[in-house]
Amino acid sequence: MVPGEENQLVPKEIENAAEEPRVLCIIQDTTNSKTVNERITLNLPASTPVRKLFEDVANKVGYINGTFDLVWGNGINTADMAPLDHTSDKSLLDANFEPGKKNFLHLTDKDGEQPQILLEDSSAGEDSVHDRFIGPLPREGSGGSTSDYVSQSYSYSSILNKSETGYVGLVNQAMTCYLNSLLQTLFMTPEFRNALYKWEFEESEEDPVTSIPYQLQRLFVLLQTSKKRAIETTDVTRSFGWDSSEAWQQHDVQELCRVMFDALEQKWKQTEQADLINELYQGKLKDYVRCLECGYEGWRIDTYLDIPLVIRPYGSSQAFASVEEALHAFIQPEILDGPNQYFCERCKKKCDARKGLRFLHFPYLLTLQLKRFDFDYTTMHRIKLNDRMTFPEELDMSTFIDVEDETESCTDSGAENEGSCHSDQMSNDFSNDDGVDEGICLETNSGTEKISKSGLEKNSLIYELFSVMVHSGSAAGGHYYACIKSFSDEQWYSFNDQHVSRITQEDIKKTHGGSSGSRGYYSSAFASSTNAYMLIYRLKDPARNAKFLEVDEYPEHIKNLVQKERELEEQEKRQREIERNTCKIKLFCLHPTKQVMMENKLEVHKDKTLKEAVEMAYKMMDLEEVIPLDCCRLVKYDEFHDYLERSYEGEEDTPMGLLLGGVKSTYMFDLLLETRKPDQVFQSYKPGEVMVKVHVVDLKAESVAAPITVRAYLNQTVTEFKQLISKAIHLPAETMRIVLERCYNDLRLLSVSSKTLKAEGFFRSNKVFVESSETLDYQMAFADSHLWKLLDRHANTIRLFVLLPEQSPVSYSKRTAYQKAGGDSGNVDDDCERVKGPVGSLKSVEAILEESTEKLKSLSLQQQQDGDNGDSSKSTETSDFENIESPLNERDSSASVDNRELEQHIQTSDPENFQSEERSDSDVNNDRSTSSVDSDILSSSHSSDTLCNADNAQIPLANGLDSHSITSSRRTKANEGKKETWDTAEEDSGTDSEYDESGKSRGEMQYMYFKAEPYAADEGSGEGHKWLMVHVDKRITLAAFKQHLEPFVGVLSSHFKVFRVYASNQEFESVRLNETLSSFSDDNKITIRLGRALKKGEYRVKVYQLLVNEQEPCKFLLDAVFAKGMTVRQSKEELIPQLREQCGLELSIDRFRLRKKTWKNPGTVFLDYHIYEEDINISSNWEVFLEVLDGVEKMKSMSQLAVLSRRWKPSEMKLDPFQEVVLESSSVDELREKLSEISGIPLDDIEFAKGRGTFPCDISVLDIHQDLDWNPKVSTLNVWPLYICDDGAVIFYRDKTEELMELTDEQRNELMKKESSRLQKTGHRVTYSPRKEKALKIYLDGAPNKDLTQD
Repeated sequence: MVPGEENQLVPKEIENAAEEPRVLCIIQDTTNSKTVNERITLNLPASTPVRKLFEDVANKVGYINGTFDLVWGNGINTADMAPLDHTSDKSLLDANFEPGKKNFLHLTDKDGEQPQILLEDSSAGEDSVHDRFIGPLPREGSGGSTSDYVSQSYSYSSILNKSETGYVGLVNQAMTCYLNSLLQTLFMTPEFRNALYKWEFEESEEDPVTSIPYQLQRLFVLLQTSKKRAIETTDVTRSFGWDSSEAWQQHDVQELCRVMFDALEQKWKQTEQADLINELYQGKLKDYVRCLECGYEGWRIDTYLDIPLVIRPYGSSQAFASVEEALHAFIQPEILDGPNQYFCERCKKKCDARKGLRFLHFPYLLTLQLKRFDFDYTTMHRIKLNDRMTFPEELDMSTFIDVEDETESCTDSGAENEGSCHSDQMSNDFSNDDGVDEGICLETNSGTEKISKSGLEKNSLIYELFSVMVHSGSAAGGHYYACIKSFSDEQWYSFNDQHVSRITQEDIKKTHGGSSGSRGYYSSAFASSTNAYMLIYRLKDPARNAKFLEVDEYPEHIKNLVQKERELEEQEKRQREIERNTCKIKLFCLHPTKQVMMENKLEVHKDKTLKEAVEMAYKMMDLEEVIPLDCCRLVKYDEFHDYLERSYEGEEDTPMGLLLGGVKSTYMFDLLLETRKPDQVFQSYKPGEVMVKVHVVDLKAESVAAPITVRAYLNQTVTEFKQLISKAIHLPAETMRIVLERCYNDLRLLSVSSKTLKAEGFFRSNKVFVESSETLDYQMAFADSHLWKLLDRHANTIRLFVLLPEQSPVSYSKRTAYQKAGGDSGNVDDDCERVKGPVGSLKSVEAILEESTEKLKSLSLQQQQDGDNGDSSKSTETSDFENIESPLNERDSSASVDNRELEQHIQTSDPENFQSEERSDSDVNNDRSTSSVDSDILSSSHSSDTLCNADNAQIPLANGLDSHSITSSRRTKANEGKKETWDTAEEDSGTDSEYDESGKSRGEMQYMYFKAEPYAADEGSGEGHKWLMVHVDKRITLAAFKQHLEPFVGVLSSHFKVFRVYASNQEFESVRLNETLSSFSDDNKITIRLGRALKKGEYRVKVYQLLVNEQEPCKFLLDAVFAKGMTVRQSKEELIPQLREQCGLELSIDRFRLRKKTWKNPGTVFLDYHIYEEDINISSNWEVFLEVLDGVEKMKSMSQLAVLSRRWKPSEMKLDPFQEVVLESSSVDELREKLSEISGIPLDDIEFAKGRGTFPCDISVLDIHQDLDWNPKVSTLNVWPLYICDDGAVIFYRDKTEELMELTDEQRNELMKKESSRLQKTGHRVTYSPRKEKALKIYLDGAPNKDLTQD
């Protein structure tokens, strides 16, 4: 953008002084909360006078020069700085501006008064910087900027002012530039605007919100009378029935014109304006076909609202050079010959004919659409043709009118049908005019029309251009704006959304499009994308050409509307003025009774006093019924640091604008409404003080008291600080110990009395712990003292709410029994390790575990009755477990002795044995579980990884919680808690925590704090549920935490799971036993569910049934546990009883198979001898398919390939069920042979194709015959385009000699409905269709769901 010569910011005398230093000025407008974030940037020569700087700033922001001040803003307190003199002739250099550096200035109020806004005159002579702009606005810092302005910035004040052109812009809602262009064109059309004003809205008959003409009327009134730079169009679009999403849909401006005209015609029925659109915009043309042998002609008359002109003829490499050339091509007839011959009813045979269009009547307002959007059949994409096409300012249409006196003409049905070919080019729907003027010979037409045609004079059809709607962009999207000539002053203007500027005829020529080079096929690709898309001409007819109505010529209802809109605008202006002078700041208040910090936003006028602001805040926080007003005050507050900066004593009558430093969009501080009790006195807070929250520690009671706030200075010594605290809390300073908590878990004892608080690390807000007693703990090293341990515990203790499972015993006396029973349950597991070979003759591990748990229960009951005698319980425990009826005990009775010895070693804290236990458990990792019932059991084949006595110790394991390792789990049945559990199967366990490395035993780690007590939940959690409130050290491991919960849950820690409850009650299982609770925070909720977890090397697996011929081929069955080293056959053996119990499936081991599952696709068939983790990769949250076999398993080797075949029968239009084909190789010939064998089709007639998409690769029977890649020319299956390398691929095949069934239209439609319904149920589409553009519709009643037929 180039500024006019009169607006040059560079002084003339130094215009060519290239070496002169320049001064970069950055001015921030602080007078308004809306403009405080906007900055004006000026880059001026150093010799520029200060008064010139003020002038430039005034022009830039739209203020009257002399009504504002400029003060320095380079980190200097502006209150202490005198403003610059706006009349000074000093150069910027002499005024202390620094060349080559950023000079920050604040634009402020002058003498406490707001700057006056410059009311711009619409008759300004020279174009401004913005007025010279045409098209989309350039971005900041683009090449369109002048050298004097580094960036462009529109201040809020300038946006509120009408453009100096005198015209008002329209705000772009998001992508409504096409709407804005059309509305501005209609507004600038005198005949349309005047007719719209004459229409009177009857509020009793229609809702004003949904009345399109009324909302257009309001919009036009605002465009004509508003003082704003731009106004909103939301009321208009709301009357269209559009919601906010429509603002994000870009449409074609010609389409909008047609749809809006249709809507207006509907609304104006039976009014004076009923035929307005037709009177202004409608023309007539004749669509004809003439026999070249006999001269017979058939024709019909059609109407049009616009004429579509082709830019480049189909198949041509050259575009039309001008609109006139395109118009001649539009009416150029074509010859119908050869196969396209026309059947002449007079000749009774097919003859050569001439087919074309003739204009019979041109409208008063002629609309030409330049068809720049086309379809490229090479790339199969829409494209935009940017070729150059000129258009004149005056267009003579007399050369295109039909004045030929037809002597013979009749109706021809063929001609009528041919006329429909033209409907592709025309914008109106010809079907609406069927029968109109049809079969009427030209001689029988009205004499008036005949005379008017024959008597046409050339100069009576001269049209003048007054609107060019320009599109900038591509076929995928772009921007519309309008160049419109005003009939008032014959001046051209650019209406680009909210920006209106003057332009010249030269600017109009730039919209012709194209490039400067010669026209050719590729010229469009390199041409400018900004070009004319729609042209509107007006007939030059002094008798009809109207002028705009002046204000005093308005009808009475329009005058009333103008007055109403002015009042609303004045009200908005007053409201804006209030907004400009309103301070908006965050307000906090600690509720005096609820002790909850409340937050709100205080909006107070800058002239309101502090006393009035306190009263407003008091009411805002609803404290009227809680505390008297005189017990409240406002103080300066830093919420981030929880720091009280200062209080405002004696300033009750000071205006808030002065206290807060003016009206700003954001403040670097907040306000706190502080309260006191009636018998208390407010403390004075002075700037420079630091706030200290003092917690008094009682070592005997092991308690930490609530904080007391004390204010101190950073230059005070520790001794002085002790004296200050002593006065506040009445404890002796001599024995006082002060501990500063600088950050989490960073405790520092203030031991050097002469050090200042600043040297000790005090900041604005601080937290200290104070202890003053005569105990010996005072003499101990701080790190070994009782005080340190207590504070350490205090810092790391969190409160958790634990939901226990239904009917959980909470007797603490059971804890010992469960600990000891855990040792002997390990005994059973150790016996399991020794079992090798088949387990058919032995009891299953599941049965052993069930019996063991029953023993545990009876043992617990016996201990409750007999008391807490350790020896007797031990002997009872031993004898009970020796009598468990299990072949394992019979085979190796020494195992239990070994394990009891191991248990004793662990209980006596033997470091070596404990570390061995620890290493075994540190391999524990994560598992994702969504099990509904945990009925999985351990088989002898993988129990070698099972750990013994793992439940005896609080095993110290790694720190941190992996958020990726947890997922939701459905609730398990309570009786499933009998199964032994561990939490993971993967081997990577992460690193051990600092507590693990020390090798401390269970007894040495008991300083980890844990305290639990019953808790009554506010909301009902269901019958049988109980809550615990647990205070626990968050450095405790999950394993130790679970052991602490054992007596409350009533089962061993290995028999229940821990679920963390997140927002929206989502639950995720915490599965890593070696991790701490460090990721938990205060008041987190935990749900305990009974059920087994996983041991080392185990994986939870979801088993789905594959039903290849069912509508839903993937059906969930159950959750199972597979282990590393287990064979597929062993996992199948374990699945059989679970399938029988949970799913009602009675299967033998050889009548089903397991296979890989990827999403819904079946994959590799797992053979019985395959071993998990060796032959089959297995992972957490793994999924497999279980497939029931019809016969004996055919898959015996990994070299075989199993594909799923399906026959397509084109003569019946149906697909047969799936059949599995097992191939010995990847040979296509073998596949053909197998397909021929199962179908009976001769080998040479077999054709096949690979299915597409997700199993079952559904496709419509209407598409399958031609859409698939039938009979690919390959010899093997593992190459392109098949790429069949794994089991589970879908193959369709057919008999190539079978003919496709011929369908009637009715049969096809019926079949299409059935296929659509079938494929929608299976989640597949009938055919692929790209995302379609949303149709443009205007709803006459304002509601899309009520009138869907209206376009």
